[in-house]
Amino acid sequence: MGSLRLCSRSACRQSAIATLTYVYADSTAVLGPLATYPEPHCYDLCGEHAQRLTVPRGWQVLRLELPDSPRLAPDELSALADAVAEPRGAAQHRAETTVEPEAGSSPSSSARNAPQPMAPPADAEGGRGSLRILREPR
Repeated sequence: MGSLRLCSRSACRQSAIATLTYVYADSTAVLGPLATYPEPHCYDLCGEHAQRLTVPRGWQVLRLELPDSPRLAPDELSALADAVAEPRGAAQHRAETTVEPEAGSSPSSSARNAPQPMAPPADAEGGRGSLRILREPR
């Protein structure tokens, strides 16, 4: 999902809520709400890194009001709701539909290494069943 971008800081896996932009001509760092689209010369930051931002000596920081949490676009909220609410029959039909390779050809390495869905627990028959756990490739 597009607006669920991660923080640009190394090893940080938090969702970004702010965008940092440097204006080198004015020696200014501008920290504002998450930009609609990722820009190549901007940095997306999570709340913690946005609060701890420091700049070089002689630079100014312009801090705009930041949201408390990452925002989701309406189409992303719809897609998430549709994925969770998908009827079990449609998910099973999609999982059972396979494409057979042509005779004499071998499956590609990506097809061999693709994660396989785990079988649902025995007591999950009455459950929602539209979400699956995937095993890690070996």
